[in-house]
Amino acid sequence: MTYRAPVKDMLFAMTELANLEAVSQLPGFEDAGVETAQAVLEECAKFNENVVAPLNWEGDRNPSSWHDGEVRTTPGFRDAFRQFAEAGWQGLQHPAGFGGQGLPKTIGAACNEILNSANLSFALCPLLTDGAIEALLVAGSDAQKATYIPPMIEGRWTGTMNLTEPQAGSDLAAVRTRAEPQPDGTYRIFGTKIFITYGEHDMAENIVHLVLARVAGAPEGVKGISLFIVPKFLVNADGGLGARNDVHCVSIEHKLGIKASPTAVLQYGDRGGAVGHLVGQENRGLEYMFIMMNAARYAVGVQGIALAERAYQKAVSYARERVQSRPVDGSTPGAAPIIHHPDVKRMLMTMRAYTEGCRAMAAVAAAAYDAAHAHPDAAARAQNQAFYEFLVPLVKGYSTEMSLDVASLGVQVHGGMGFIEETGAAQHLRDAKILTIYEGTTAIQANDLVGRKTVRDGGTTARAIAGRIEATETELANAANAGSAAARAMLARLRAARAAFLDVVDYLVAQGKTNPAAAYAGSVPYLMLAGNLVAGWQMARALLAAERHLAAGRDADFMRAKITTARFYADHILGRVPGIRDSIVDGAEGVTAMAVEAF
Repeated sequence: MTYRAPVKDMLFAMTELANLEAVSQLPGFEDAGVETAQAVLEECAKFNENVVAPLNWEGDRNPSSWHDGEVRTTPGFRDAFRQFAEAGWQGLQHPAGFGGQGLPKTIGAACNEILNSANLSFALCPLLTDGAIEALLVAGSDAQKATYIPPMIEGRWTGTMNLTEPQAGSDLAAVRTRAEPQPDGTYRIFGTKIFITYGEHDMAENIVHLVLARVAGAPEGVKGISLFIVPKFLVNADGGLGARNDVHCVSIEHKLGIKASPTAVLQYGDRGGAVGHLVGQENRGLEYMFIMMNAARYAVGVQGIALAERAYQKAVSYARERVQSRPVDGSTPGAAPIIHHPDVKRMLMTMRAYTEGCRAMAAVAAAAYDAAHAHPDAAARAQNQAFYEFLVPLVKGYSTEMSLDVASLGVQVHGGMGFIEETGAAQHLRDAKILTIYEGTTAIQANDLVGRKTVRDGGTTARAIAGRIEATETELANAANAGSAAARAMLARLRAARAAFLDVVDYLVAQGKTNPAAAYAGSVPYLMLAGNLVAGWQMARALLAAERHLAAGRDADFMRAKITTARFYADHILGRVPGIRDSIVDGAEGVTAMAVEAF
C-alpha cells in the first residue's frame, strides 16, 4: 500500500493543542500561521509520498554497500536526496541568514514525521545534518558557521555526530580519540569511531564530522572532552573543497533494520592525522555535543511516531482487504474483512490511539521549544524551556517504545502473512527496534528524567505539569456535566493517572538521594507512566476540542473519530497508569534484591 501523510491530524494537533496561533505571534515566526503550515505540510506530503516513500521497501531489499572505503547507497537515494535538498527541505527550521526558511519547530517537526514515515533510513541523513547545524549555530565561531552551515542547508554537504568508540558505548568518559594541537591552530585527530550514521555515503560532495576527542593533558572523564569539526574533504579559504582528509570508512554494519542507512566505522589518523578544528573551548565538547544530542533525541521520538503511523496505515489497509471468518455478531451472512472482528479493531484502535497521543505530545513539546527560544518575556522562556526539557525524554522514550508495540501489532493484524518479509509489515518491526536504542537507550532517557528533570528540582516541574493537567480535568468535568459520556470516562482515567504520577514524583524525590538504587529501579516505568499521562492529557484536550467543533457542525466525521480515539486511549491505555505506579513505589526490592551471582 502507499503512504498518505496524516496532514489533517497534524494540523489539528498544531492548531488545537500546540496553539500554532500563539507560535505565529512570536518574533520571527509572524508568517508561520495555519495557512503557511497547511501549505508546507501539503507540499511536504506530496514530495515524500511520490519521491521518498517508494524507496523504503527497495532500501530494505537493496541496502547500502561498502567496497574499498566507499559506500554506495540504495539506488534512487542519491537522486531523491538531490531533489530533497533543491526543494529546500533541509533548511526548513534553520535561520534565513544562512539560507534556511526559519520556520518554527512546531511546523518542522510535522514535516520530519512525514519524511520519516516515508522512509526512515533515508531520513536519518537529514536528521544528523540538522543536529550538526544546530550545534554549530550555538557553539561554532562566526567563521565556522559561515563555512559549514550554508552548504549543509543547501544539501551539498551533510553532517554526522561522532561519539561512540569500541570501548566506550554510552559511557563517554571512556572516549580515547586524541587531538594533538598544531602550530597553525588546527588539531590532528587519531582514533576509531563506531555506529556513525551516514558516516560515509555518495549523496553529497562533503561530510562534516563533529567528533569528540581528548587534547593531551585534558582532565579525565567527561570534563576532558573537546569537540572538533573534521570534514571528509578539507575546505579551502574560498569555501571550495581541497584534499581528502585523513578519515576513512573501514566498514559498515550489517543490521536488524534501517538497512539502507549506512552505519559506519570511521578510522581517524592512519595517515598522519585527520585535520580537525576546535569548536568553542577545549574540554567543553560534551556540553556542545548535548545540543546535537538533544535535538536528535526529540527527532528520534518523532521517528517513533512516524514509523507507528506507517505501520498503522499498512495494517488498516490489510484488515480492509483480508477476508476471513464470519463476524461473531452475525452482522454479515458470511466471511468478512477482518476489520469487522472485535479484536482486530482493538489492535487497530491501540495503534491509532498510541500514534495520535504521541503526535499530540510531540507537537506541544515543539511549541514549547519555539516559545523557549523566541518569546520576548524571559520568565515565559524559562517556563517553556523547563517544560520542553521535561518532555524530551518522554517524546524520545515513550514514543519509541510505543512504536515497537505498534509495529508488533501491525505484524499481528497481518497474521501469518505479517511474518513473511514480502508483506512489508516485518520491516517496520525491525526498523522500530533501533529507535529505543540509539541517541540514548530508554534507560538513559529514564535516568535523565529521574535525575535531572525530577529529583534535581525537587519535583517542581513535574508538579507544575500536574497542575496544568488538573485544569484540563476541570474542563472535562464541565463537559461531563453537560452530558458528554466520553468526557466523563476520560476524566476518571486522567484524574487517577495524575494522582498516580504525583505519588511517584513524591517517592522519587524522597528516595533519589538517600536510596538511589530504589529510585532508579523504577526509572523506565516512571518514564512510561509520565509519557502515558502526558499523551493522555493531550488526548483529553483533543477530545474537548473535537466536541466543540462537533457541536458547531464542523467536520463531523473527523471529530467523531477523534473523540472515539481519545475515549479508547482513556479506557485502554491511560487506565494502566495506576498499576505502573504500584510497581515503582512498591516494587523496588523485587528489582534490587537478587544477588548478582544468582543470575
